[in-house]
Amino acid sequence: MEAGVVNRKITQGLERISKAFRVLLWEESKLYKISPIQIQLLIFCDTHKKENLKVGFLATEFDLTKATVSDSIKVLLKKELLVKKVNPKDSRSFLVELTAKGKKIVKKASLFTSALNESIDYLSEIEKGVFLKQLMQLIYQLNQKNIISTQRMCLTCYHYKKEGNNHYCNLIQKELKNTELEIDCLEHKEL
Repeated sequence: MEAGVVNRKITQGLERISKAFRVLLWEESKLYKISPIQIQLLIFCDTHKKENLKVGFLATEFDLTKATVSDSIKVLLKKELLVKKVNPKDSRSFLVELTAKGKKIVKKASLFTSALNESIDYLSEIEKGVFLKQLMQLIYQLNQKNIISTQRMCLTCYHYKKEGNNHYCNLIQKELKNTELEIDCLEHKEL
């Protein structure tokens, strides 16, 4: 079979998975009367370092303009799902933090991917590891073409070392299985 035909089939498959993600996220956002990106911002705030919860960082993370992120944050502040923490040294600079109400929504909303997770559970551990590794390689290639801007995965980390088919993290001083590779590592250090 011609490579272009297989590539098209893979692209179509990725598009269908993307569609499922969008549908699930949209359904979840309707429950809380906020937009899908606002749900994603809340979840990100719950799972990432506080010092990264600035408008500029979030805009880069989600490939959005600062204005779009600012508008979303204003809505989340108004709904009391986030609170603003102003930098005492620069009143124009601030971080956002989840409120108790925001944390409750995140706890429920972060389950929106459960249908996808249940489908992934049909894969064996070896298949999951191979799929994750290949997915990371695809993300890396898209980043190299400036299509995806943010990466915090093992393949682009200073601490990562590949030895043949083996992966090693110098930070935790451990050989990693494919399933242990991180796609969004909080300790990521760029090359």
